[in-house]
Amino acid sequence: MATTTTCIVPARSTSLRLSPFPFITDEQFDLLLANGLISREHQQRDAHFDPAPVVKLYLPGSDFAWLIAELDPEAPTLGWGLIDLGVGFPELGFVDLQEIHEVCAKRRVFIAQDWHFRPAKSVGQYARDARRAGRIVT
Repeated sequence: MATTTTCIVPARSTSLRLSPFPFITDEQFDLLLANGLISREHQQRDAHFDPAPVVKLYLPGSDFAWLIAELDPEAPTLGWGLIDLGVGFPELGFVDLQEIHEVCAKRRVFIAQDWHFRPAKSVGQYARDARRAGRIVT
């Protein structure tokens, strides 16, 4: 699996908001927030929303990986998606991206984005496959 650990943010941004994270582009940040808003609308109607993940993040040198599908519009550092801590039990849930970023920065390790990741299914489908495999499979 080829991955790149360098975060490259486009020089010109067409996004509405600036990403507070060096590992998520402004455009991805906008899409994650939009998915969060759609998710809220679906929750209010008791409807199911299963978007494709927007970004695959990982911690180089570890088995930690995240497929993030949305951000909470009221707390935009809180991401929701598939979380794999490398112990064989990937699960859907929330992750505080700011907290992870700060902890990693203190330890001088940094979250990276898999720039080759192209979502082929919904986050729920990735979760089902990950539970069977014991890890995220993309």
